Amino acid sequence: MKTILGMILILLLLALAPASATNQATSTPEAVYGPQAPPPLQLASGDLLGLSGRLRAVMGTTQSLDENPMLKTVLADSGPASRWPRISTPEGDSFAVVTLVPMADADEAGFGRYHVGAWPHDALTSTARYTPPSGFIGVTQENQATPVSESFTMRDFLTHDQGDVWPKVLVLQPRLLDKLELLRAELDKEGLPSKLHVMSGFRTPQYNAQGVGKGGRATHSRHTYGDAADVFVDADQDGRMDDLNGDGKVTVADAYVLRAAAEKVEAEYPTLVGGISAYPANSAHGPFVHVDARGVKARW
Repeated sequence: MKTILGMILILLLLALAPASATNQATSTPEAVYGPQAPPPLQLASGDLLGLSGRLRAVMGTTQSLDENPMLKTVLADSGPASRWPRISTPEGDSFAVVTLVPMADADEAGFGRYHVGAWPHDALTSTARYTPPSGFIGVTQENQATPVSESFTMRDFLTHDQGDVWPKVLVLQPRLLDKLELLRAELDKEGLPSKLHVMSGFRTPQYNAQGVGKGGRATHSRHTYGDAADVFVDADQDGRMDDLNGDGKVTVADAYVLRAAAEKVEAEYPTLVGGISAYPANSAHGPFVHVDARGVKARW
C-alpha cells in the first residue's frame, strides 16, 4: 500500500513540475491546453504567409514574437509565447508559432549533447548576414514533422549527423522557405514536376568544417546561417533528380532547368535575391541546385 501511495505522490509531483526550457520552446497547443484546446484562430492572407502564401510557421524569440505586429493583429492579448493558441491558414492548414531558443541558453535548455561548433568571427561577421545566429529552433523527435511551409517540415532541414542525438539544433530562415515554395510554383507554372527534395539544408559549423577546403564547403557557407539549401526535383521519389528536360537521361542539364526556374523567381521577387548554382553528379550524389537567400546576388 505504501508503495502505491508513493508512486501516486511521484506522479503528482511530476505533473506539477514546471516545464523545461526545451518543452517551452517546442510546446504545442494540445500540451498547453489539454484535449479541450480552443478552436484555431483564422490567419488572414498576409505577410506571415510570405510572398508565396505558403509559409506555415513564424519564428522568433519570445520578445520578438510578443512584439510582432502581424501576430498581434491575429492574436490580440492571447498570452505569452509559450501559450500561443492554435492558428490556421485560410486553407485550413495549421500555422505554427516557433519560439527560438537563445544560443546562449543551449546547454541550460538541454541541447548540450548536440554538438554545433562555432561560427567564424572575422571581418565578415561585422556585416549583418554573417553575424552568428542568436537563436535556434529546438527540434525533438516529437516535433520534427512540424510543417514550416506548405511543402517542408523541420526535419527536411536538419544537419545530416548525430542521428541518435536528441534534441537537435536547427537554424532556418523563413525567406529560404519562401524562395523554395516560389520555386515550386514556378515549376508548376512551366508544367514541370515540382516536388523538391532537400539534399542538404542547415549544416552546423562543426559538420560543415569537415568539407572546408579546396573544392569543399565554404568557411562562411550560407548553410550554416539557415538560408541555403541544396535541392533537386524528385517527383517519383527515387532519390535522384528527375529528367526535367525530357532527354531520357539525368544529367547536369536537368539541374540547369531547375537553375533557370530559380533565376525566374529572383527576377520576379528581388527581395529574395541570393546564390544560385547548378552542380553535376558525382559518386556521392546526383545533380542538384544550390539556392540561398543571402540578400545579394551570387553566382559561381
